[in-house]
Amino acid sequence: MKTITVFTPTYNRAYCLHKCYDSLVAQSNQDFVWLIIDDGSSDNTEELVNSWIQEGKIDIVYHYQENQGMHGGHNAAYRLTETTLNVCIDSDDCMAKDAIQKILDAWETIKDKPEFAGLVGLDADTEGNLIGTKIPDHVKETTLYDLYHVHKATGDKKLVYRTDVVKQYPPYPIFEGERFVPLGYLYQLVDQDYKLLAVNEVFCEVEYMTDGSSLNMLKQYRRHPRGFAFSRKSRMKLAQNFKDRFKNAIHYVSSSMFIKNGAFLSESPKKLITFLAIPFGVLLNMYIRFKTRSGI
Repeated sequence: MKTITVFTPTYNRAYCLHKCYDSLVAQSNQDFVWLIIDDGSSDNTEELVNSWIQEGKIDIVYHYQENQGMHGGHNAAYRLTETTLNVCIDSDDCMAKDAIQKILDAWETIKDKPEFAGLVGLDADTEGNLIGTKIPDHVKETTLYDLYHVHKATGDKKLVYRTDVVKQYPPYPIFEGERFVPLGYLYQLVDQDYKLLAVNEVFCEVEYMTDGSSLNMLKQYRRHPRGFAFSRKSRMKLAQNFKDRFKNAIHYVSSSMFIKNGAFLSESPKKLITFLAIPFGVLLNMYIRFKTRSGI
């Protein structure tokens, strides 16, 4: 069995998926399987992937499912993965040069340490510029929360998790009519029980596409309020200080307004903070409605 699964949720991305494929074929270490989660594509993704399987250059597993959104793709990947490690490389991204080798070299240093959930590495753009900052040199182990809030790192980072760890936690919920739950929900749960090895190496090269979620967050926020409300309730419950709890309460109020949930206060895990956040949540809701007034 291979050591790591690189999984890629994809939806109608046949036009750019070849970049991810080429980056995996070029890896110096082939100790991986590429798991493609086709989340209901209507383009020629299946035919394209089958042609790559026939080429036999790398190990590929293809899985088709009805459209559930990015988090549904992650659910399927965690359910289907059998290797020791897993990492998500999005359909519009590439695996960085020698990234598999760098991941496995780092893994060797912690594979017998059960307190580690895996690794956290760096993202860069297609020109090699880091997304945000590097991990401070003195940080050797961390949680994802501490990385951003204590060590003040910025920008997207790439997570490599032990598969047996992520399988311990419940899957992302699927809400009828919605296709998005913030992925940070799972990462925050993992943070409560494990730490990550910090690796100042680029694992992924990213390109933010115009049809990607990163550039359409406000519209995502309005399209998928149940998913966002669920995430904010979890973050309120697990937040480590008042500022974080209050910020998430504001977003929870706003999302609850979109779904006309009159019971939001009684359902909140932090009722007093949520009550105090109501005026700010109303303002946020009005702002999002204004910014997305041209349609979602």
